[in-house]
Amino acid sequence: MFSNFIEKKMGTAKYKILEDKTYFGEVSGIKGVWANAKTLEMCRKELQEVLEDWALLKIRSHEPVPGLRIKFDRRQMKKYA
Repeated sequence: MFSNFIEKKMGTAKYKILEDKTYFGEVSGIKGVWANAKTLEMCRKELQEVLEDWALLKIRSHEPVPGLRIKFDRRQMKKYA
């Protein structure tokens, strides 16, 4: 479920080459999720890490993550509370 969300959002990423010849990437519709690196592949990897961190921070803060539905068993949560 989480992997599918990340894959889907990474599919909306936009990349461009900046004047300094580095790559800039951002995920459409998610403010603050961007990366900048020397190569396109490094930029993609960094962007995915930023997206994953952003989503996990939202989940941890009990904030909604647009496009991600998490199903959980409330009985199991009591064990960890």
